[in-house]
Amino acid sequence: MAIKTILTEPNQLLRQVSRPVEKVSQEIQNLMDDMLDTMYSANGIGLAAIQIGVPKRIIVIDIGKDKEKKEPQYFVNPIIKNTNSILSTYEEGCLSVPNQFAEIDRPSKCEVEYLDYNGEKKLLKAEGLLATCIQHEMDHLEGILFIDYLSKLKKSMIIKKLSKNKSNRIVV
Repeated sequence: MAIKTILTEPNQLLRQVSRPVEKVSQEIQNLMDDMLDTMYSANGIGLAAIQIGVPKRIIVIDIGKDKEKKEPQYFVNPIIKNTNSILSTYEEGCLSVPNQFAEIDRPSKCEVEYLDYNGEKKLLKAEGLLATCIQHEMDHLEGILFIDYLSKLKKSMIIKKLSKNKSNRIVV
């Protein structure tokens, strides 16, 4: 499979709302395989298709602790059905917001309905890190980044820093 370039903030494409997938075809499965390879190569635990420039409602996640034993999960057209009112706080980071982290409160449990890698309809009850990761990645499908939950000042400082880092890059 192929490792794709991960878009970083600021980038207008990351703010785009992703479109539903019509059918889980071989092309979509290949895309999910590429997304996983890209995520693993960047040492991430989740990736949305929009982060590699593809505005489709697809996310991949692997929160397994053992790097040798892969436990990928695929979510096509995910919809959060229920969340609980109890919040949990995790320090979140994002492959599209490199080297920036912040504590974000999200519902500690959620139920998500989705199509799996083979196009079969599934319902997953998630909690803890998996629930947080699903919600984080699903935000990407709506054009939302974790920094959008921060104060205006913190968010603008992060974006300014990322913009400066982008302008200092030299591609040879």
